[in-house]
Amino acid sequence: MNLFDSMNVLSTGLTAERARVDVTSSNLANANTTRTAEGGPYKRRDPVFGTLDVAPEQFGNAMQEALTGVEVSEIISDTNEPRQVYDPSHPDAQDNGYVAMPNITQVEEMVNMLNATRSYEAQLTAMSSVVQMAEKALGLGR
Repeated sequence: MNLFDSMNVLSTGLTAERARVDVTSSNLANANTTRTAEGGPYKRRDPVFGTLDVAPEQFGNAMQEALTGVEVSEIISDTNEPRQVYDPSHPDAQDNGYVAMPNITQVEEMVNMLNATRSYEAQLTAMSSVVQMAEKALGLGR
């Protein structure tokens, strides 16, 4: 395993966490969206992470075979029923006065956003450590 393999693994994590921030931002932005192109209220989405083989194929090298990154394998939509909010003056209100609203809790989405941000920062710190190690290794020859 070389330093570039470490950078490749960390970069896949950064990309995945950025996708999680994007999806969470979309959820927060659409917390009150009652009409979508598919019909009905916006459905909350979550990214699903999976492993990604980032190592080149080399026989007999167990470390290379164990080296994996992360990717967003899919983004799933919430399958729960929408929240029913009583607001007879709303343009999308049903005959009984209730409006179908997305199942989005802003506190939960903010916690997801903080988790993604902290994970992103941790990976940036790890990437900085890899760069410092490379710089020190280059300094040994001086």
